[in-house]
Amino acid sequence: MSFEPSYLHLFESGELRRRVDELYSILESCELCPRKCRVNRMKGERGYCGADANLMVSSYFSHFGEEDVLVGRNGSGTIFLTNCNLLCVYCQNYDISHLGVGEIVSEDRVAEMMLHLQSLGCHNINFVTPTHYTPQLVRAIEIAVERGLKLPIVWNCSGYENVELIKMLEGIVDIYMPDMKYGSSEPAKKYSNAPDYFERCKEAVKEMHRQVGDLKVKEGIAYRGLLIRHLVLPNDLAGSERILKFIAQEISKDTYVNIMAQYRPEGEAYKYEELSRRITRDEFMKVLELAKDLGLTRGLDRRYLFFL
Repeated sequence: MSFEPSYLHLFESGELRRRVDELYSILESCELCPRKCRVNRMKGERGYCGADANLMVSSYFSHFGEEDVLVGRNGSGTIFLTNCNLLCVYCQNYDISHLGVGEIVSEDRVAEMMLHLQSLGCHNINFVTPTHYTPQLVRAIEIAVERGLKLPIVWNCSGYENVELIKMLEGIVDIYMPDMKYGSSEPAKKYSNAPDYFERCKEAVKEMHRQVGDLKVKEGIAYRGLLIRHLVLPNDLAGSERILKFIAQEISKDTYVNIMAQYRPEGEAYKYEELSRRITRDEFMKVLELAKDLGLTRGLDRRYLFFL
């Protein structure tokens, strides 16, 4: 498949270097995410996410557990970043996001990881939970481009994003893959300490779609566009209907939406009775049926659609 990422043009024009400098300046009074802690991470201060100016990686590998359009035959080149700006109590990667499991690496080392994943035949570079390391990752992309990186960049984020930061990623990110976790403020506050989650997420997703449009796929592999993930929670705590209606009515009915059934009570979920079990088949099928009724069938598992 022939595809040329837009970051190559930004690199050649010098715009990528300008963006790197602008992003690093934000670390002096950090506003990378909606929490806007305004700590000086360049002097070692840490905000809500727990990160300072040092880039931390938990692991990297060719991942075959992502969406089919990302995985293809050779996998998604996934780099798991340590720490997180959202910190959900039920986080499925609790050790990485909450406990800070990982190692400090340089931007140069991350560039090496990206090029290694490209050499393995991976179809993309997939940054998992990247928001709080945006300056460092964009610098790593710049270094990797100098050395021959040509893969699409996947921004695999929680959806709790500062829309102004997303605007700065235009032309750098090829595939945005945000979660849309909550449709109302109460559960967002209770389980993620982010009562403004849905408002900030909607702003960010609209901007993402403006930049890259609906997901574009060639020969079974995505190369540009928006892919939304929605994790079904027990007892409809995610407010799935509001989220799906927003996508259908304000983004596009051609949006690729992955409705996920893999919730399990990890992390501190045991402290909340309403979160302390897996979802039922009926809960999952109800959300799938909602999506189908709204015309959101791209990304839905065809095996389940057969029964709706």
